[in-house]
Amino acid sequence: MIATRFSVATHIMLLMTIEPASRLTSPRIAGSVNTNPVVVRRIMRLLAQAGLVRVRRGQGGAALGRPAERISLDDVWIAVNPVRLPLLPLHANPDPECPVGRHVPRVLGERFEAAEIAMRAALAAITLDAVAVQISKAAKALAG
Repeated sequence: MIATRFSVATHIMLLMTIEPASRLTSPRIAGSVNTNPVVVRRIMRLLAQAGLVRVRRGQGGAALGRPAERISLDDVWIAVNPVRLPLLPLHANPDPECPVGRHVPRVLGERFEAAEIAMRAALAAITLDAVAVQISKAAKALAG
């Protein structure tokens, strides 16, 4: 669920980056994402709480809260994962009497945590603007 929210949130923000002058309402954004406007509004609320977007009620639309070159994909990740759920959660209650079950939480947990740290570092190095440039180039190549 978190990964889907992240991709939808990134899609929403890319639309705002590439079409900043458009009146981006939740129905318009939902059409691009191919989802329900209610889903868009829920995700927009998280993005607005994080200061990544500004939303004007009604037909006002939405816009980025700061320049796209100052928004990393990690900023988006944090916004849609406000409770900081682990990317790779461990299963509950392995058997403490089992030689494997006894060590799985610590050993596997350390590896899962390292993987999440690496993913977050990679996302922090990617700006929304850089992804928008790639999408714009791809769109022009397809059109031309």
